[in-house]
Amino acid sequence: FQSFQNVRKEKNFVFLSKKIEPSSLLETAPLSDGLKKELAWSKFSGPTFTQSYCWPPVAWGCDVVAISHQGNDPLLYIPPVLTLLQESDYQALPNMSGVCIYWTTEPPLALIVCPGWKKAQLVLDLLKRYRKGCRCLHPVLIILGQNKEAASQMEIRGCEVVVTTPYNLLRLLEHNTRLLCRVCHLVLDEVEVLFSDTSEQVFTILDCYKKATAQAQGNLPHQIIAVGTQWNKHITPLIKEFMNDPHIVITVIEEAAIFGSVQQVVQPCMNSNRTAELLKILDFTQRNLQKVLVFTDSVTEVEMIHKALKSNSIVSLKKHKESRCNAECVLERWRKMHNSGTPAVLVLTDDCLQSLGITDATWVIHFSFPSPAVFGQRLQSMSDNFCTGIKDSAVDEEDTKAKSVILLTENSSCHAPGILYYLKHAEAEIPEELYDLTARVQESEEHEKFSRPLCASLKSFGICRNRTECPDRHQINLSIDTAQNIADEMIETPERVTILPLFIVHATNYFGRIVKKQKDQYAVLAKEMNDYFKVPGHRISVNTMEKSVYCGLREGAICHRVQVVETPAKDEENVYKVTVKYIDEGRTSQVNSDQLLHLPAKFQSLPPQAVEIIICRVKPIDNEVEWNPKVTDHINCKIKGKLHHAKVVHTLGKTVWVDPMVGVTNLPTMKMWINEYNIRSEILSMGLGTDNPEHVGEIQKLCRQIPVLDRAESLEHFTKEDTAGLEEASSPQDPSIQENSAESCNSPMFLDVFLDDVLQTKEAEDSTVHQQKGCHPPIKWFQDDVSVSLKVQILRATDSKCEFSREKVTFSAYSEGKLYVADLELYQSVIAEKSTCVIKDTEAVILLVKEKKGAWCKLLKNKNVHVSLDFEHWEESEDERPFTVG
Repeated sequence: FQSFQNVRKEKNFVFLSKKIEPSSLLETAPLSDGLKKELAWSKFSGPTFTQSYCWPPVAWGCDVVAISHQGNDPLLYIPPVLTLLQESDYQALPNMSGVCIYWTTEPPLALIVCPGWKKAQLVLDLLKRYRKGCRCLHPVLIILGQNKEAASQMEIRGCEVVVTTPYNLLRLLEHNTRLLCRVCHLVLDEVEVLFSDTSEQVFTILDCYKKATAQAQGNLPHQIIAVGTQWNKHITPLIKEFMNDPHIVITVIEEAAIFGSVQQVVQPCMNSNRTAELLKILDFTQRNLQKVLVFTDSVTEVEMIHKALKSNSIVSLKKHKESRCNAECVLERWRKMHNSGTPAVLVLTDDCLQSLGITDATWVIHFSFPSPAVFGQRLQSMSDNFCTGIKDSAVDEEDTKAKSVILLTENSSCHAPGILYYLKHAEAEIPEELYDLTARVQESEEHEKFSRPLCASLKSFGICRNRTECPDRHQINLSIDTAQNIADEMIETPERVTILPLFIVHATNYFGRIVKKQKDQYAVLAKEMNDYFKVPGHRISVNTMEKSVYCGLREGAICHRVQVVETPAKDEENVYKVTVKYIDEGRTSQVNSDQLLHLPAKFQSLPPQAVEIIICRVKPIDNEVEWNPKVTDHINCKIKGKLHHAKVVHTLGKTVWVDPMVGVTNLPTMKMWINEYNIRSEILSMGLGTDNPEHVGEIQKLCRQIPVLDRAESLEHFTKEDTAGLEEASSPQDPSIQENSAESCNSPMFLDVFLDDVLQTKEAEDSTVHQQKGCHPPIKWFQDDVSVSLKVQILRATDSKCEFSREKVTFSAYSEGKLYVADLELYQSVIAEKSTCVIKDTEAVILLVKEKKGAWCKLLKNKNVHVSLDFEHWEESEDERPFTVG
């Protein structure tokens, strides 16, 4: 174990299973001379602190596990692996020519497994950049997809490094189990992501590699390298079962604490009772001769705690920025206290820890709830007592030297999500109160995103993998999502439409126009604009540039309507770049300010024509979050600027979800359209997309947040006569329409309008009741030994009902026209006959009489984000303990 190693005059934390002399300079790094020159030529600024510890053991050919904030950087392992491939002797490897059907020469020497195609592509690009400093390695990226024929068609010449993903590697291994026979270096990139998302696949690969190395002849080098940003529980079996005495390098203190088996305890208490809770904890530590640090974030609290400890006969030290005693004095007294057999207790603020440099504490008590930023600093003060070996099983509390105790109060919500995430990652026991605080914070954070765009992943695939990190919105905002001032054909949301895609975002997300069959207003406008701007005198430059202003823009012989999105500062020549959005196409680009032309009002009357088009029920394979560029490029070439027919299955503002969408060709002489291809089928046929049956359902679930009345208002322009005409249009009389057999529907291929919203008014009204049943009132609760009180926050409740049973209470009432329902399954039993409900003006008060006297550790069997503790009523006694202990 090494701590605070000084590399390039930077103080950093590093946890090592074996002593490593860091290579802090590129000149002395264990890399080939050619590679050093290539790195220097590309202005490489490293090695970084973590690289200085990782490069040596990798270059020695040792197994390595590296956890770092920079653990997703491939340069942690690429330079030393390239050096090994350049300088090592692989003559003893078996000749496999003619055996492996996929390789025209030999199977690879190095195999790099990445969590997805995007990271694999980045690794390949870096290998190609830095291979110039080595002999020719011909690195290859293998992304096969689900087409079984792809493997047999793959031809690789002289490849020594293969980059791929777990699923693609397993597809290769299905056809060729001897693929791993010559692999000497196996790299697991972003190991925590690999184990989180594909642990079964990774362990299958490791088993195959283990068998292949066991069958290999001769004394061959075999190395496994695992790098990442977080420790993962699956790394333990990786080390024990597949690695040979690896070097473990951890430069993130929080992750080192997990590896070092630091026991994390969360102690809920009232903010007013923190001192009493602290005294109880210290009473235990006094008997066990611990070295305790009590952290808080204010000088006032340090003085208050120190005074309280002194009055309770607990010897303690204090340190904050206003203390008279300097750091050396405090440290000397700290050591003397412990050496004399007295429990050492030091109360301090976070800003004093670095000057003290304490690393031998056994207990850390977080009197003030820690932010993620200071949490690691506090844990570092116990780093001398981290366990240094891999444990066979869950570590016993008695076996751990280091312990972290967090006092959780009603005021801890600010940093609750970050600490909860870490505690779950550390597999600590987490009280229900922390979940409740986190839920409220996340609800508030989601509300702060209310003006952001709707999450693109949610729209494209029906799911967002990480809502807490995603910067965009995941709920409906009527003012944004119900677009204003748009063309009638978009409001009407015709069920069958003609679409012209013009800008391809990715394989299933486009921007384009809905083309009217009878008279396309935009076509008329475009011709008029082109004729107008052909006259030189009409091309008047825009002098004053303001955001959101509509302008004209000529690109060759075509004129566009654009809207100014962003205007940076002008340069010396008074010409500057302006970001504009093509309002009839959907794309955004930068143009010179002098290209923008004054757009007459008559050309602004037609609303922006661009709509967002999303293909339903298809997503990337292998749980990828983005489409492979191969799919996007193929779809872009196939559909851009060509007419398509589509069935609209859902609309939201200026976004339409379509299923199916088919490319069509018009044969005017025969008066018919021919379906050429179905986009969804086209994606699936490439083998890089798979079915996504939940997509439409998730979008509909999201849109149930829109009040039904608001949708009805958008359809006011429809009359009964319109509806009658639409029913006639629904008759499949046109023989020119041909169904795509793979995606056929019972209804005809083309309808002029979307009937569901107009004709099924009763279903819409019925859905109002269903929607209102989902309204859950906020509830706060508190208790004493005999009863539990629930305060249901509901204004002027009418038609209220409250039903009690032994383990359940159900409350319902109307408030301001909405139905509110709370169906609560209780954690413990109550006496139904003695329980009551009283309706007040601003709330309903429910009193539950406990069947057995005593404190409940929680109210409900299952967590409910609408139910929380009423902290204002926990003030009767300091000994009262309303929460679960640790």
